[in-house]
Amino acid sequence: MQASRARLFKEYKEVQREKAVDPDIQLACDDSNIFKWTALIKGPSETPFEGGVFQLAFSVPEQYPLQPPQVRFLTKIFHPNVHFKTGEICLDILKNAWSPAWTLQSVCRAIIALMAHPEPDSPLNCDSGNLLRSGDLRGYQSMARMYTRLAAMPKKG
Repeated sequence: MQASRARLFKEYKEVQREKAVDPDIQLACDDSNIFKWTALIKGPSETPFEGGVFQLAFSVPEQYPLQPPQVRFLTKIFHPNVHFKTGEICLDILKNAWSPAWTLQSVCRAIIALMAHPEPDSPLNCDSGNLLRSGDLRGYQSMARMYTRLAAMPKKG
C-alpha cells in the first residue's frame, strides 16, 4: 500500500506541473483520500461530444499501479462503450490490457480517444452500439449530441 501511495503522490505532483500542458484534462485528488480522484475531460473536437465537459470518478485500488483504477463517467453520455446508467467504461486498458506504465492522466487521454473512436462491437450501451453497427451514423451522432447538450454543457443564464 505504501508503494501505491507513493506512486499516487508522484502522479499528483506531475498533474500539478502539467495543468497548462493538457488543457483537455483536469485531474484532482480527493483532499482526504489519495485513492479517490475525479477528472473533468473535454469532449474531443469534431465529435458529437465537442463542447461538453464530462466528469469521471476514479477509485484506485491499494495494489495500484499493479492493478488498474476503476473509472466511470459521472456525466451521462451516449456512447457504445459506456453503460448509460452506471457510467462504467469498456476499455481494454482498464481490464486485461492494463500495464503499470499507465497513469491516471494517460487513462484520461485513452478515454478521450475512445470517445472519438467508439468500438461498437463491444457495447455496454446496446442502443448506441446498434446504431453504429447498422451504419446509422447520423442517428448515433444526433443522440450523442443531444445528451452532450443536456448533461455536459454549462447551463446558460
